[in-house]
Amino acid sequence: MMKVYSTLTMFRGDIMSEPKLPPVYVPAVVESARYQFWLGKEYFIAARNEERTPYTIVIPPPNVTGSLHMGHALNNTIQDILIRWKRMQGLDTLWLPGCDHAGIATQNVVEKHLAEEGVDKNDLGRDGFLEKVWEWKDTYQARITKQLYRLGVSCDWSRERFTMDEGYSMAVRRVFVDLYRKGLIYRGDYLINWCPRCHTALSDIEVEHEEEISSLTHICYPLEDSSETITVATTRPETMLGDTAVAVHPEDSRYRKLVGRNVILPLLNRLIPIVADDYVDPAFGSGAVKVTPGHDINDFAIGQRHNLEIITVIDEDAKMTAAAGPYAGLDRYECRKKVVADLEALGLVGAIREHEHSLGHCQRCGAVVEPLISRQWFVRMKPLAEPALAAVEDGSTQFVPPRFARTYQNWLENIRDWCISRQLWWGHRIPAWYCACGQLIVDFEEPPGCSACGGKLEQDPDVLDTWFSSALWPFSTLGWPEKTADLMHFYPTSVLVTAYDIIFFWVARMMFMSLEFMGKVPFHTVYITGLVRDPLGRKMSKSLGNGIDPLEIIEKYGADTLRFTLVTGQAPGNDQRFRQESVEAGRNFANKIWNASRFVLMNLGEQEEAAGFTPYNPKETSLRLKRTDRWILHRYNETIRQTTGLLEAYELGEAARLIYEFVWSDFCDWYIEMSKYSLYLKEDTLDATEDANRTRAVLAYVLDGVMRLLHPFMPFITEEIWQQLPNRQEEALIVASWPEHLQEHFFPQEAAEIQLVQEVTRAIRNLRSQVQLPPGKKAAVIVRASGKTAGCLQEEGHHLARLAFAEPLTIESTAVKPQQSLTAIISEGLEIFLPLEGVIDVKGEIERLEKELAQQQADKQKTEGKLMSEGFIKKAPPEVVAKEEARREEQAARVAWLEQRLQELK
Repeated sequence: MMKVYSTLTMFRGDIMSEPKLPPVYVPAVVESARYQFWLGKEYFIAARNEERTPYTIVIPPPNVTGSLHMGHALNNTIQDILIRWKRMQGLDTLWLPGCDHAGIATQNVVEKHLAEEGVDKNDLGRDGFLEKVWEWKDTYQARITKQLYRLGVSCDWSRERFTMDEGYSMAVRRVFVDLYRKGLIYRGDYLINWCPRCHTALSDIEVEHEEEISSLTHICYPLEDSSETITVATTRPETMLGDTAVAVHPEDSRYRKLVGRNVILPLLNRLIPIVADDYVDPAFGSGAVKVTPGHDINDFAIGQRHNLEIITVIDEDAKMTAAAGPYAGLDRYECRKKVVADLEALGLVGAIREHEHSLGHCQRCGAVVEPLISRQWFVRMKPLAEPALAAVEDGSTQFVPPRFARTYQNWLENIRDWCISRQLWWGHRIPAWYCACGQLIVDFEEPPGCSACGGKLEQDPDVLDTWFSSALWPFSTLGWPEKTADLMHFYPTSVLVTAYDIIFFWVARMMFMSLEFMGKVPFHTVYITGLVRDPLGRKMSKSLGNGIDPLEIIEKYGADTLRFTLVTGQAPGNDQRFRQESVEAGRNFANKIWNASRFVLMNLGEQEEAAGFTPYNPKETSLRLKRTDRWILHRYNETIRQTTGLLEAYELGEAARLIYEFVWSDFCDWYIEMSKYSLYLKEDTLDATEDANRTRAVLAYVLDGVMRLLHPFMPFITEEIWQQLPNRQEEALIVASWPEHLQEHFFPQEAAEIQLVQEVTRAIRNLRSQVQLPPGKKAAVIVRASGKTAGCLQEEGHHLARLAFAEPLTIESTAVKPQQSLTAIISEGLEIFLPLEGVIDVKGEIERLEKELAQQQADKQKTEGKLMSEGFIKKAPPEVVAKEEARREEQAARVAWLEQRLQELK
């Protein structure tokens, strides 16, 4: 038998010292100073050390349109975790920052800003307007950089780039000219997406399609020299003014005899042919469709196959052209109403029905896009897409998670030529010049004159699609087209972190441009993040008023809290909901780390310089480790192994959660609490001093390791704490080594034994909570155990007594369960008894339990009656029935538990 009466209240006065950390962690005080410390020491700057393996990330450049949002915070946190981790592993890390000029988006916001001041861009002229945009760019790029500073990102700011800086602009011109000379860029008339608000062409993926309810109007087209009509259906009656044919399916028996005849186009009385084309769906509507090659992409294709005339009846302002006859000058929607009214007056409207269809909108301004025939510049995509497809299929570039490779492949397999010209002023101006004699010159620099006639040249006024220049980001930022040392060492990059919504816009285009000009993939891994949504799962937007400014969270809680909240809430490729309670949990974790570190540092005091204190070294065996020391070292060792494995698998959220559990539970709640027994022993003996010093050494060693593991996730607080640790061999945590999994710390037996102590402690606490014993109130506990189990529990009995307020604590193999006591069975041969006599009002507790039992039995009977009702089972939805069945199981379990407790008390 063993009894322990020690819940130690006396501290040894020679241990505690003045704290090296303030009582409260104040992020605002620490973060600014620490970031300046890192910058001043140039820890972010890539060394370009040829003897070390390079690890490169190029930042997805934020647009210079405004401030960063929560998606940017998540994306950059993930990148910073990866780069800090690899830096600590000793790789030659480069995280290259920069911003994107974002042509159409930036021009739009600057135009709106000027309009608020009563200024029109046309009054300023091109050069004057561009001066204003450059001023905007300088202001907002500086603002974005400061925001990234606040987040703690460790970018190499000495290599910061902008997609319109001098070197980058040279690279863009080089790519355009090279592709043109290879025949992969051409200029031609084609049906493109036109935004009447932004007054520019849009690529297919810059058009967002939304399902909308509209009207499907059935129009009767009279046959030439006949009283018969053929009916077509359309959601856009105004475009009929540009019809140049009616199409039917060649196998449709209803119309086979009409193919080759003409119909009279109502309102304009123009003759147009009936053609047969496989595109037509005989099952949709009447099986006949109007063909408007000038205003519909599918009709354009039909027109090409049948050599139909192209008539443009809607202009770049979305107004009707002279070709629309009496409707010229009307807005397209005004025209629609008038056309339908005029057709009804002629008796040519068969029916008007409600119809849901997909309508294209400009991604930037939301205006309804108008398909128009226009002369634009295009990239011939098929030759470029094929190598980009092969690179993913052969594993040269892998997606995390892998399912997004299919998204990438589907787009490239069905790709059309890319319209790259934009009718804007802000952007990379197309390096093409025209002469009045008809000569076209495409070159890197402006020619002195026309090579054909010597005449004056005029440069193409259009600029390139923003994504054209963004596609060069992985290699042009490293100095291409020059063969710079950075390009040779850091290309290809290691990983791209980006959201799934720009796989088409950016990822695919970087792939084919890099393969074309570098002959290598731009990155080996594409890590896809989800979107950060509000607590209800909605996308954050200004219109909903649910956006959250990451800087506000940083101001209130600190950058580390925001970073940890974001990373623990995400899994690759999945959206996450940003909740306030998660932020507060992150703040609480930061405080837990701070307080635990203060405890360790206060107890170290100046002991590292005192006789008898030896810093822990796993390669040396001079320290006689206790079971608890071996257990925490084993758990720390396992956490290193698992964390490293999870980071290698890009499971950053799981890695963060694993560290959280180790720090909060194993280190703080268990080892620190257990360490107090050694640190605060009343006896002043040599053995006690050695034990205390040994405990301090392990505390310091594990705290050092915890700071290393946590640093990529929470860099500010970890650096601040780590700088206070004694016996540091490295000058800063940011460049300290990543912890290694060591065989010397493999202690599975001790880990299992302390796990047993924890299970017993939890069981005692659970029994105490069942009778609502307040923490701190001592109560007797009897443990029935034998053999090695009893030996272990007896040796660690002082921890059991202290942590479970078990006083007196009895551990013996022949222990008998007292009357009126609660029981917990841990395993066969291991039982815990909590005697209640004299501890609680047993009679009152029995009355309380009997009352609850009666209520639970009544509730269970009611639930069972409902489930026995045939009418309920037949009528109720399956999920409701399942819910009732689960309720019955919970009630039955509670009834059984209450009956057992009453039996123990009586």
